[in-house]
Amino acid sequence: MTRIATPEHTVEGFVREFLRELNFGQGTDLTRASVNDKYLAMARTVRHYLMVRWMETLRRQFEIQAKSVAYLSAEFLLGRQLDNALLASDLENVVEDGLASLGIDLAELREAEVEPGLGNGGLGRLAACFIDSLATMNVPCIGYGIRYEYGIFRQTFVDGWQVEKPDNWLALGSPWEFPHPEAAVTVDFGGHTEQYVDDDGQARNRWVPGWSVLGVPYNYMVPGFENGRVNTLRLWSARATRAFDLEIFNAGDYAQAVRAQTFAENISKVLYPEDSTPQGKELRLQQQYFFVACSIRDFLDQVLPADFDLHRLPDRIIFQLNDTHPVIAIPELMRILVDEKGWDWDDAWATTQKCFAYTCHTLLPEALEVWSVDLLGKLLPRHLEIIYRINEDFMAELRQAYPDDELRVRRMSIIAEYPERAVRMAYLATVAGSKVNGVAALHSQLLKDKVLHDFSDYYPDKFTNVTNGITPRRFVRLANPGLSELVTAAIGDGWVTDLDRLKELEPLADDAEFRRAFREVKRANKLRLVDVLAERDGIAIDPDTMLDVMVKRLHEYKRQTLKLLHVVTLYDQVTSGAVKIEDIAPRTFAFGAKAAPGYKMAKQTIGLINAVGRTINNDPALKGRLTVAFPANYNVTLAEKLIPAADLSEQISLAGKEASGTGNMKFALNGALTIGTDDGANVEIRELVGDENFFLFGLTEPEVAEIVDRGYHPTSYYEKNRSLRHALDLIASGTFSDGDRTTFEPIVSNLLSEDRFLVLADYQAYIDAQARVDAAYADTEAWTRSAVLNVARSGFFSSDRSMRDYIDRIWHTHPVPPER
Repeated sequence: MTRIATPEHTVEGFVREFLRELNFGQGTDLTRASVNDKYLAMARTVRHYLMVRWMETLRRQFEIQAKSVAYLSAEFLLGRQLDNALLASDLENVVEDGLASLGIDLAELREAEVEPGLGNGGLGRLAACFIDSLATMNVPCIGYGIRYEYGIFRQTFVDGWQVEKPDNWLALGSPWEFPHPEAAVTVDFGGHTEQYVDDDGQARNRWVPGWSVLGVPYNYMVPGFENGRVNTLRLWSARATRAFDLEIFNAGDYAQAVRAQTFAENISKVLYPEDSTPQGKELRLQQQYFFVACSIRDFLDQVLPADFDLHRLPDRIIFQLNDTHPVIAIPELMRILVDEKGWDWDDAWATTQKCFAYTCHTLLPEALEVWSVDLLGKLLPRHLEIIYRINEDFMAELRQAYPDDELRVRRMSIIAEYPERAVRMAYLATVAGSKVNGVAALHSQLLKDKVLHDFSDYYPDKFTNVTNGITPRRFVRLANPGLSELVTAAIGDGWVTDLDRLKELEPLADDAEFRRAFREVKRANKLRLVDVLAERDGIAIDPDTMLDVMVKRLHEYKRQTLKLLHVVTLYDQVTSGAVKIEDIAPRTFAFGAKAAPGYKMAKQTIGLINAVGRTINNDPALKGRLTVAFPANYNVTLAEKLIPAADLSEQISLAGKEASGTGNMKFALNGALTIGTDDGANVEIRELVGDENFFLFGLTEPEVAEIVDRGYHPTSYYEKNRSLRHALDLIASGTFSDGDRTTFEPIVSNLLSEDRFLVLADYQAYIDAQARVDAAYADTEAWTRSAVLNVARSGFFSSDRSMRDYIDRIWHTHPVPPER
């Protein structure tokens, strides 16, 4: 691999490269260039500096063939790329000065960047944090996913109700990606299987597909922090094998002429297509197989040397399955080894079991993906046969181990028989994977004790825990420059890659001058957010109020309704005269959440949040004391402004339902105090920051289980609790819906009749905890001290530490530092 020249790392060198890119890349000059022209030229110029390191990384990896991680994920929620690239390459000052010499404001070009629509929530952001850490730690890694043309959707509000619009993030160009249509991979679907006899007289099966699509790779650079390494993220876009039929077009049937193209491109059109219809389910399965088939084929054919002995594959790669979406990769590798390479089944299975590891991200049974055998047989008939064979061998093994327990054997079957015959993908991943990990200490324990108990009993050494983490480069160093400068001035700059060093801040929690400076940073972050929300959403907030934030995917188990009941309770107490307005801490309640398009109760909750907010925000008596802010289309870019400004972090899921969370870590690292249940990573946050610096409330997981087993009756809580009754009655009466009692009746009825996630049971404990928050916030010095200690004691939640745990417990890979 030929070495390429490094662009000159000076202001003059940058200006020269930038103008060349503007002229010859964008086809314009400085006098006529639009803001987007200048942004694209600048971004491509910055990537020139990283490309030198990228080519060197690829060259060195091909030379030494070190073991790599292939991170298979349906989502990579990257956020904007420019600032991360500037940080990794240490170019910010050069670029800012170079642009300024041309009369261009870097800040204006920053705002021109559109965030890639490649993820939805925590799963995708976790994947992005992990690949950032692996590059920073010099660990060979390639991320594999889908290049969604429209992402999940762009959320808008119409009269307070969520309306989904296409997220056309590619409309003005994406300067961070490198398309390689010449390296497209063919992916087959449908058809049938048949038996034949090979040249050695062995009876074998083969797949005769019915139709195919092409997967076109788009490469993204993943730079490490100032270490010279650049790993690769490879995303796949679906194209038709025969996109255009000229004969049909000339006959006048223009739509039919491009039907194959439209059909194929649907596969990579949107993230998580709505799957309440058979067509939606089929499209989701197409997506999942499409990207793993492309990825495995790419690694085997393009990344490995041509003469590589695949029996050594486990020494060269570990495929990490980020949740159940990529699990179909397991029978795909088996198919390649057995059908295409002619391997014996047992040899192929032994190799496959060493090449995969599975991360489970849920405790909700309904979130453990299953696919009906009818659909699998229709789309992937050979893969279904392979899964049946895997299951038959596994069942035989279990019957030997448990000869008198057929019920247990049936419980553990990869194939479910009821309510329809289906493949349980989490079971397949557990049987085939070398390791299974949960993502927080409590989650991993519950995974072993409840969700996959039979499997953890049978495979005790297979299960482990890796608590999630976040990258401090993006979520502290970039998102919170004021805090970063304060921390660096106090303890030096090594914390950016060694977050445990934040412990050195602990003594400064008792330093009045440091606390004052810390408060100044928080206020500056609030003022920045005020400007962002005013310009982005037309929302006005008061920087002198407590910023109480709940941002996460809208789901009933996350209990946005519990937060809303607190808001309604405060409104009721103040407007009824039960509590004087001056006796409550001034608060701005900030929400951010998208509801899945087909999730009616979640969309109802969004409507109610906005309706309550509209009522409160229009009440002049509450001005400056209570405000509700719900900016639409919450994303990484907004998170980077909102999280550093927050005072209080709402992490209030029902205990035993949240796997981990990573938003809770981001808030703590940026100096917000947490109000939360003992759920997910909240448990570890509380243990690390100390009970006195965390507002704990609510039922524990064993108490939840006991209430549910005993028989939960939510109406009894409603009848006994006056404040709760008043809050629900206000919603039911139409107070927030212009007198219409039917608008939010489904939410009230659900809470009173079912309340699956025990909102009413935890209501009073939550209200009491919020009273403790008010009292604590009134003591400014003590609150600041707790906030500083949250920062100082949260270094454990670096994704660098998560990666070390994966390396030690699962992957057994090693860093490969670049040559100097």
